[in-house]
Amino acid sequence: MKSMQFDVLTLFPKAIEYYFKQGLIGRAQRDDLIQIKVHDLRKWTDDRRRTVDDKPYGGGNGMVLKIEPIYKAVKEIKGRKRKSKIILLTPRGRKFDQKLANEYANLKQLIIISGRYEGIDERVAEYIADEEISIGPYVLMSGDLPAMSIIETIARLKANVAGDKKWLKERIKDNGFWEGPQYTRPEVFYGKNNKKWVVPECLIHGDHKEIAEWKKRHGRIIESD
Repeated sequence: MKSMQFDVLTLFPKAIEYYFKQGLIGRAQRDDLIQIKVHDLRKWTDDRRRTVDDKPYGGGNGMVLKIEPIYKAVKEIKGRKRKSKIILLTPRGRKFDQKLANEYANLKQLIIISGRYEGIDERVAEYIADEEISIGPYVLMSGDLPAMSIIETIARLKANVAGDKKWLKERIKDNGFWEGPQYTRPEVFYGKNNKKWVVPECLIHGDHKEIAEWKKRHGRIIESD
């Protein structure tokens, strides 16, 4: 079974590439569990200055990313791949959540268009992207951080990236992801004002059933609002 491929279109590929060379994501790529390809949008320009933006029609501050290089890039990257989706990152988009991450994890390819400057020509949203996505009700300087967040969230759902199939089965519940409090050694820690902070007794001396019940009471399923 071929690994899932992420393709990111950005103006600053090195920052994203460096981040994904580290830790579990870096190892997952080396083990061919996932593929992350970061593309410099300027590759698909045809002038000497490698122009990717221009002034907005109707006036306004800032510059707007042009449609031509994005169209050419997506056409080349997507090819004839099946189970592929193109998303445009924008504060106006559908909120990305765990449910959507589970849905995207079944794809073979996810193409992510990361904007910068004042915005992207609206025709990209109208005619190129399959979906507009936001990671929250706030505005960043680019889509690069959202792209990394989305990739990491989805990659965590792939077997052997952060855990094996058994671990995923235990954590993925009702189209969400179980999260709860975790403890490790030391059993007793003396914190502020020398107060004793302890690990719950049942996690140390309880049986499997008692521990499972404790986790059920104190954990929650992370999903859509």
